Amino acid sequence: MTAHPDEAFKVVDAAEWAEAEAAGAYGGSAVDLADGYIHLSAEDQLAGTVSKHYAGRENLLLLTVDLTVLGQILVWEPSRGGALFPHIYGPLPVAAVTAKAAFSVDADGGMVFA
Repeated sequence: MTAHPDEAFKVVDAAEWAEAEAAGAYGGSAVDLADGYIHLSAEDQLAGTVSKHYAGRENLLLLTVDLTVLGQILVWEPSRGGALFPHIYGPLPVAAVTAKAAFSVDADGGMVFA
């Protein structure tokens, strides 16, 4: 069995993240709330996630999440193509985010960092 990485990534709207920082936790995007968990991507899954779900979007942040502090709310589950994706069942604590970077996504799905 392959070991899971210690960090993963979350793409968030910058305004939503500002609210989460004030509250101390991120409850999730509309899609997260509809699905019942917060979607994250491992490093090798990130480009596909961004291209598929965020093409043409601006005012985004790429959050680096320390998975080692999440405990049992983190579950790796099959998703796109059967690959295991990290999902958070509960709010994402702001303290679990170790880095953030502003970016936008061009029409072709490429990440453009500010």
